[in-house]
Amino acid sequence: MHEADKVFAGSIPENYDRHMVPLIFEAYAAETVRRAASFSPLAVLETAAGTGAVTRALAPRLSPGASYTVTDLNQPMLDYAASRQGPDSRITWRQADALKLPFEDAAFDLVCCQFGAMFFPDRPAAYREAKRVLKPGGHFLFSVWDRIEENIFADDVTNALATIFPHDPPRFLARTPHGYHDKVLIRSDLAAAGFSDVAIDTIAEQSRASSPRVPAVAYCQGTLLRNEIEAREAGRLASATDYAESVIADKHGRGEVAAKIQAHIIVASV
Repeated sequence: MHEADKVFAGSIPENYDRHMVPLIFEAYAAETVRRAASFSPLAVLETAAGTGAVTRALAPRLSPGASYTVTDLNQPMLDYAASRQGPDSRITWRQADALKLPFEDAAFDLVCCQFGAMFFPDRPAAYREAKRVLKPGGHFLFSVWDRIEENIFADDVTNALATIFPHDPPRFLARTPHGYHDKVLIRSDLAAAGFSDVAIDTIAEQSRASSPRVPAVAYCQGTLLRNEIEAREAGRLASATDYAESVIADKHGRGEVAAKIQAHIIVASV
């Protein structure tokens, strides 16, 4: 993974939360929260929390006596997440690297991570850390996107940008968010970390938007794809977004649009 694929800063956190969260993350946040709440955890750690889509949904489902530690590698993302969360004395916000968690052994009943594992440069190391901080009987609940061809708007945008930049197509979406979808590899990485009880469910949802403009802006300006576009040619971000919009409109229509998204949800038990 490119080092630049980990730096969410500038205007990206706000655009990410405004556009990407409702487009693709909220549906899976609901499923993650449903599963998390079913474990009735009293001590929860969330890693790679991003702008807090899961945090906002899970906090109301936890018991009054629960503790909820929310972390992310990127302080700007964590700051934005905290700004969106109402006052809650159960929540502690902390910048932390999932590969080097600053917590004691066996401190949590549940570790959850929605769509963050794809960004970990050493996934078995991150999984070992999750296992280390889990209590006996605890659960590691996380999700990753399936291959890009099963996530239609992301694929549309990637193909559109390959037309604009044929000699050096921006491949962030395929390389990183959709680059860790092999279930055999996921199981192998978890086994290397010491997890033997693993369940993986592949779940399809619908990504819906009020217009083709929404997914075009979401992917081109609300993810690190923005940095790749701007690196190819200064001043091309707006026109690249416009072209991605036109491609989506030609394929899906110019009014409300909808397309398939698909992800794996994984539960590894201690």
